[in-house]
Amino acid sequence: MKQKKKLAIAGASGFIGRWFIETYKNEYHIIALSRKQIVSSNSGIEWRTVDLFSISSSIKALNGVDYALYLVHSMQPSTRLNQSNFEDTDLLLADNFSRAAKACKLTHIVYLGGILPKDNLNISKHLQSRYEVERVLGSRQIPITPIRAGIIIGPGGSSFNIIQELVKNLPIMACPSWTKSNNQPIDLRVALTYIHYTLGNSKLYNCPFEIGGLQIVHYMDLLKLTAKEMNKKRWIFSIPFFSLGMSKLWVGLFSGSSRDFVSPLIESLRHDMTLKEQNDLSICPKFTLTETIKRALDKSVTIPKIPQGVATVKEKNTVRSVQRISNPGKKTSLWVAKQYPIWLSDMFGRIIDFKEDQKILTFTLLGIPLLQLEYIENRSDQNRQLFYITGGFLSKRSNTGWLEFRSILEGEYIITAIHEFIPRLPWFIYKYTQAKVHLYVMKKFEKYLSSFS
Repeated sequence: MKQKKKLAIAGASGFIGRWFIETYKNEYHIIALSRKQIVSSNSGIEWRTVDLFSISSSIKALNGVDYALYLVHSMQPSTRLNQSNFEDTDLLLADNFSRAAKACKLTHIVYLGGILPKDNLNISKHLQSRYEVERVLGSRQIPITPIRAGIIIGPGGSSFNIIQELVKNLPIMACPSWTKSNNQPIDLRVALTYIHYTLGNSKLYNCPFEIGGLQIVHYMDLLKLTAKEMNKKRWIFSIPFFSLGMSKLWVGLFSGSSRDFVSPLIESLRHDMTLKEQNDLSICPKFTLTETIKRALDKSVTIPKIPQGVATVKEKNTVRSVQRISNPGKKTSLWVAKQYPIWLSDMFGRIIDFKEDQKILTFTLLGIPLLQLEYIENRSDQNRQLFYITGGFLSKRSNTGWLEFRSILEGEYIITAIHEFIPRLPWFIYKYTQAKVHLYVMKKFEKYLSSFS
């Protein structure tokens, strides 16, 4: 009997992850990765707890794995204050995963992203982020196959849920111009078949390809077809003067989805997202768009659930801050980490200064230790410099939190990140003082780095 390949799924609790596990649980030894600790699972699936913000945790999670399916997009904040945007966060997480995959000698990574617009004009942050994640995952010798998909429609899908809720709640829909962009929605079952076909398929290593349905439609057509299948009489028409900002407002309001989720999605939908060429895989089932919508609406379909989990207990007032800094001079992280304290001291006229004592770096204010960092040499390299936060007046704890400088996308950017930091200042003071100062300092440091172009 052929031994099953070990497949790790990052983003296993999401829409695609849950359905892939349900559909192919007998084809692989599935290792489902989750931020939560799964209490019990009787499905034969191995659940591993992972913090994808941590390289060491990611390496532990990928130990012994053959393939990985990467489905992580715009993770929800895991700390009380998250000074990060989704595209910088996704970039950091992808780099962690890529480093872990290399350390664990994975054979193949499959990444599910989105179709890239053919005009490439003012590409949305959402789609740009997908492409950056693709590049980062493929940056370390591990073969990757990026699957760029159209809107995936199936039971429990968040994108289709927005359409369903709009049809349910709005008898009249005056649709903005972006709803007339071309799309090729794909049935969930077809998308899952493509993913399964791709995993471990050496013919597709390092070969991005696009998948979509057989029909090209406007987003407004999806609203009309959904209304018809829901037996709702809806007046749906187009108007030319509805701004993106107003679109985000009304879609968020009437779909019940958060603005953080809706905003990047709408920015992406203004592009035409159609296939360059149709990848008509013979083993894929064929469904009309009407059949796909009917199944997505079918309440008799049981949507797979994940086992009950317990969230990792963390101290209440933890902070994460991730900033991407342009690096036109392609300076290494080692150079940046050494230059940062010198620049910071000069910027504040040596009111804030620093002291180095072997591997301990201490920032001081008029001689008072503000923050103490310990350099972790054995986990640092030219492209990543790691420091544990071990003390100082600004830090409440000496045994948690870390700071890092990381070169990414072949030195195009430097990521500066603080993780699991617990401030000593009262929370309402910290938010409007130290947190704001940190962002201001990072912006000034980016301007400094740009002078080395």
